[in-house]
Amino acid sequence: MKSVLIIGMGRTGRHLASKMQELGNDVMIVDKNPAIIEALSGRFTDSNICDCTNDAIIKALGVDNFDICFVTIGEDFQASLVVTSLLKQFGARMIVSKAKQDIQADLLRKIGADEIVCPEREISEKLAVRYNADNIFDFIPLTADYSIYELPIQAAWIGQTLSGLNVRRKYQINIIAVKHDNEINPNVGPDYRFREGDHIILIGRSNEVFKLAAKM
Repeated sequence: MKSVLIIGMGRTGRHLASKMQELGNDVMIVDKNPAIIEALSGRFTDSNICDCTNDAIIKALGVDNFDICFVTIGEDFQASLVVTSLLKQFGARMIVSKAKQDIQADLLRKIGADEIVCPEREISEKLAVRYNADNIFDFIPLTADYSIYELPIQAAWIGQTLSGLNVRRKYQINIIAVKHDNEINPNVGPDYRFREGDHIILIGRSNEVFKLAAKM
């Protein structure tokens, strides 16, 4: 369990707060809009109406006591910069700030953010990859070059073993699990024999995975 401070209750902040609380963490939410906090106070007992661009407010919140401080302020990027800077100044252990553009991300890093999230861009990239090929069911980026993908198997794979197909050499991918009827088997050995309805969870480069997906 972690103690979490979330500043800014726009869409990103609300979803983040709900999920962090669902996962069993102690969550404090903050927004300067009384109507927003009043609407959320029934779900979050630890909530505050305050303007975190005020250094006295940041100090009073005791930000150094939280494991993670999230800055999810929506449209007011200047406020996001000020809050991120103040969090750093008052000893926040971990600062995660939201950005919409690369230049915003660079500025937030320079003034103290430990990590930057770009929800709109990340969702757009994921959607683009997901719908670029009909047979890509899920996609998790790892680095600029490699990602995790979920794909159905080719019909010709049914009844064949993983070692017999030699997919690493043929397709330059690494299968890390097999999914069947929504159950994942992460211990796939070379003797695993593929069944109808199997999906593979793999790590690979986008261009190689798209080539494979086109054959599914």
